Amino acid sequence: MKAIVCPKYGSPEVLQIKEVDKPIPKPNEIRVRVYATTVTTGDCRVRGFNSPLVFWIPMRLFLGIRKPRQPILGVELAGEVEAVGQAVTQFKKGDRVFALTGMRFGGYAEYACLPENSLVAPIPAQVAYEEAAVVAFGGTTSLHFFRKGNLQRGHKVLIYGASGAVGTSAIQLAKHSGAEVTAVCSSANADLVSSLGADHVIDYTKENFWERRERYDIVFDAVGKSTKSACIKALAPGGRYLTVDGQGVAVERREDMYVLKELMENGLLKPVIDRRYAMEQIADAHRYVESGRKKGNVVVAIR
Repeated sequence: MKAIVCPKYGSPEVLQIKEVDKPIPKPNEIRVRVYATTVTTGDCRVRGFNSPLVFWIPMRLFLGIRKPRQPILGVELAGEVEAVGQAVTQFKKGDRVFALTGMRFGGYAEYACLPENSLVAPIPAQVAYEEAAVVAFGGTTSLHFFRKGNLQRGHKVLIYGASGAVGTSAIQLAKHSGAEVTAVCSSANADLVSSLGADHVIDYTKENFWERRERYDIVFDAVGKSTKSACIKALAPGGRYLTVDGQGVAVERREDMYVLKELMENGLLKPVIDRRYAMEQIADAHRYVESGRKKGNVVVAIR
């Protein structure tokens, strides 16, 4: 099968398309013919090994000393179940599924094997593969942090970095929970975040959100680029500051995948795709994500 391989740490140019062995599913696994995957900031960090100095040694031990231990990156995928292990009971050949592989990676290939009890769920009938592929990372991350912040109906929530992969999901999930949402982004993305349900939009290039009078029950930094001191200034008494940077790895739950599936099914969660790339354009896709200019998600078609 064809796969995009990362044989060493480095720039986007290190990524190569190679022929590798097709994986064989274990008794509890399904094999998925992958039709779409994504490029997340996590994929870029692993490829380039962008790690703070204090975490350099433990991250190298975890990811691989000289090169990625798992050379096929990709934490999200969508495709069709092509084979099932003998013990599998929840899926059958022909099922359309989307999945979050997490640190197992593997989405950058024509085929991937996943345990049936992992973060995998059916794709709603009206949702395309490319749309389903972009939902899991941002959706499960947002659900994790909103649980951590004890999001409640009526809360005022500010989302910093609202136009990114996590931010676009966070807006919609917060609105679905009954919150009043303020999105912080550039003016170029104001229409996008408003279309997703944001009640208010603050252009960070023109004003500082923490200098306004409004105070929030939750301030969620969805890109990890604001400062803790700034976010805390914007909190109401008893409010919670949440950030994707420095508060631990998001704990995803399998049931979250089914929450996202149901929301997509009912038209309550809109997948946001900025650009689409072919496998052969994977270096361009990584460069674009690293530019910091993407809106929502970047999809790679696996053909």
